[in-house]
Amino acid sequence: MKALVVYDSVFGNTEKIALAVGNSLGPKENIATLRVGDVKPDHLNALELLIVGSPTRAFRPTKAVDDFLNGIPSNGLKGVKVAAFDTRISTADVRSSFLRAVLSVMVRLFGYAAKPIADKLGKKGGSLIAPPEGFFVKDSEGPLKEGELERAAKWARQVTGAL
Repeated sequence: MKALVVYDSVFGNTEKIALAVGNSLGPKENIATLRVGDVKPDHLNALELLIVGSPTRAFRPTKAVDDFLNGIPSNGLKGVKVAAFDTRISTADVRSSFLRAVLSVMVRLFGYAAKPIADKLGKKGGSLIAPPEGFFVKDSEGPLKEGELERAAKWARQVTGAL
């Protein structure tokens, strides 16, 4: 299986999740884990699996991830299995009850980054094989919550099990 994990990271948390995902997919010679700015068009050739991740920034993926997804030609992912993830802060971890309430409403309205990533992957012809997944950080800059790297590795194995 030829697979590619593409990610962007602001504080290093999403990069850690992406590396845990990539390291859990299978033999290294068939798997690449690349920061979004390092992806070239030929990286998408003959792919079986594409996983894209981003930190949630203002309820969306980063501009770099959006630009990458928008740059994929129509039906450019036809026949490719796809999955999406993000890193996010849990509303339960917001200390102020007022801010927690505001954030809860905003999340219900706008969501997190993984869903729009998954939607764009599907619009480019990809076949979504797992629901969009979120991995949690303790605060806006991290660090990751305990157990998230292990959960990311488990999620990656579940994704490959769906192939």
